[in-house]
Amino acid sequence: MKTLHLQPLVAALILVGLSTTTQARLGQNLSIDMKTLSMGNAVTADPPGVNSIHFNPAGLTKIDGLQTDVQGIMAQFNVKREWSAPAGYNVFGYSDDPIVCNDEPTNPSPLCTDFKGIVNGDVEYPTLYVPILKKMVDLAPGMPVAAPTAGVAYRPPGSKITYATAIYAPMIAGFGAEDGNPGNFMGQQVAMERVTFLSPSAAYKVNDELSLGASIGLSYQAIAMKTDMRVPNELVGVLRLIHEDVCAPFKENGNIVTDLLLFGMCNAEKSLGPFDNLASLEVALEQSVAPSYNLGILWEPTDDFGFGMVYQSESKMRMKGKYNIQTGQGARDMISALNSSVTGQILSAILGFPGYIPAQESGLVSMNLSYPQHFQAGIKYKVMPDVQVNFDVSWTDFKKWEKFQMEFDRSIGALKIAKLLTNHVTESSVTFPLEFVSSWRWGVGVQYDATDRLQLRMGYEPRSSAIPEHKRNTMVPINNAQLFGVGLTYRFDPDTEIDLTAAHVRSKDDIPANSSDLANKTGVNNLIYNPYAGLNISTNTTVNLMGIVYRTRW
Repeated sequence: MKTLHLQPLVAALILVGLSTTTQARLGQNLSIDMKTLSMGNAVTADPPGVNSIHFNPAGLTKIDGLQTDVQGIMAQFNVKREWSAPAGYNVFGYSDDPIVCNDEPTNPSPLCTDFKGIVNGDVEYPTLYVPILKKMVDLAPGMPVAAPTAGVAYRPPGSKITYATAIYAPMIAGFGAEDGNPGNFMGQQVAMERVTFLSPSAAYKVNDELSLGASIGLSYQAIAMKTDMRVPNELVGVLRLIHEDVCAPFKENGNIVTDLLLFGMCNAEKSLGPFDNLASLEVALEQSVAPSYNLGILWEPTDDFGFGMVYQSESKMRMKGKYNIQTGQGARDMISALNSSVTGQILSAILGFPGYIPAQESGLVSMNLSYPQHFQAGIKYKVMPDVQVNFDVSWTDFKKWEKFQMEFDRSIGALKIAKLLTNHVTESSVTFPLEFVSSWRWGVGVQYDATDRLQLRMGYEPRSSAIPEHKRNTMVPINNAQLFGVGLTYRFDPDTEIDLTAAHVRSKDDIPANSSDLANKTGVNNLIYNPYAGLNISTNTTVNLMGIVYRTRW
């Protein structure tokens, strides 16, 4: 029974890795440059100002003299989640799940008599991780996440080399909800940030047609999460059956015989059922400096046509942090009861179970994480003197996230138990298979020079999913998505201009019951981690972005 104590720890680490991948996929190229969003991220052949550092550093050669770009971005995340019970829903004969059932806790029937229908559990407010405080901070409901950035570039007079650096945020995302939200079993608070604080770059103009560029990015990375845990599994259903049906006749008349035959299980004051809250857990991991590099090429043989290509390297990290777990009373009582009997103690010794679960545990954890490499290429072409069309294709190596491994600074008794259940666990590590796949996607943008001062833009990018269908979940749900962007540039004088952009990202998904082993699979062998086993799930995620860029030259 001590295996149940492992579940919160292992599952929370799984969720940390999961939040990393889903938020990275959701936030990729959304918080770096607003002009780029208005072109559907199709800018490799026409990179935007100082932020060419990220999208194609070869584009820095278009800058003359000294140029600064100051940008403000606001993003509003709206994550809607719904649950419902399908016909015949039950977990080991129990269907009184409080998420979908209206029955009172005092109802003696294990089967629900009054289902709620569709249950909403929307994200309620944005959440950020504050490095100095080393804690998550909730913002007001509906409040957007703001990300100011800035960059500077300089090309000396007569030089073929342009130098630049910028501060930008490749990823900022996070959400939170109040106690009692059904979504809290896959993260009550989740925050992930990647901020590039230094990006020394250089671009070389080979000739009038060809430019080469490179940049180095030094970034801060953080992942944090607070979550409730539960395990609606057939094995946990057995524990409830034993407590409510087998042990009920012996509660008042127990003796040494019943203790020996039932391993002391009937001595537990509180049982552990498939719908009970098993524990609450907080995890936070950081890396102060995570290096990466970008290489770019830009070829413009004519004024009407251009070709660009960029390679963004992976960023290998060794993230370190802490975890704190508060185990529920039911799990602690079950272990205490098991060790209150001679036969229970023998069973624990044979299986290597510890004899005690503390109410609270904390420790150190580390994780090897690679921010995946990315390749993108595109063209620009003026179909008319005032109309330009951009088209890009890109590939991201999300297969790199086929599995995650979490490591502890010591051997943990709970992991000694878990390795009896799966070969993904050792005494001091947990390996979790995500099975993500690398994917291609494309984007298109159109810009129209309405006047000498005003330029209008619009773009579209279908963002294909890297998450297999059998791994879909409710943690920042993102599968196949669509990005729509519009924007304009207004030039006040030859050296000063502003960009205004609005963008919208949307993603909808249905996860039928028993279709995902990261959300709602039932069965004995789906113990880690399916908090909504047997339930239908649907998600609807939208991201609204607005921003302004002020650009000036000297």
